[in-house]
Amino acid sequence: LWHVRLTAPQYPEGLGMNIRINTVEGATETDLNNINGLNHYIGMKVIDPQTIPELRFMPWVVGALILSGLVVAAVGRRKILYFWLAGFLTLGIVGLIDFWRWEYDYGHNLDAATAIIKIPGMSYQPPLIGTKQLLNFQAVSLPGTGGILAFVAFVLGLFAVILVVRQSRAAKTSAI
Repeated sequence: LWHVRLTAPQYPEGLGMNIRINTVEGATETDLNNINGLNHYIGMKVIDPQTIPELRFMPWVVGALILSGLVVAAVGRRKILYFWLAGFLTLGIVGLIDFWRWEYDYGHNLDAATAIIKIPGMSYQPPLIGTKQLLNFQAVSLPGTGGILAFVAFVLGLFAVILVVRQSRAAKTSAI
């Protein structure tokens, strides 16, 4: 769904983290361990997929969204389409807010007692979308393939609404 990439002079090839529908993993076999090792220096919690409850129910949410979208397409009712699109938008917004809160927690709630590097007032929250400099690391956070496909599905839903509205107006005009 999402990808976070860190680059720095000591990591010119970069370190990556892929957030999938049901897990978080490194872009390479060692990236997540390296990121967690670096995070230890600033007192950040370990990124452990087993401790992220959203990853347990996200496959069900996405599956329900896909299944309901197929039902909406098969039924072809305007009000159901509107309801589905509103639900999709709501889930997308809630998901982004939850992801931002997760990033905020990891980047701000640091364990100062175990931190080797302490910079007063510094937080290490990567951007939700875009690029941000964190000490000597440049963090880039962007949607992955799944996030892009979800956006495309939403846009197709909006396109369906536009078609339905145009057809409805054309039918009213021809009836008049």
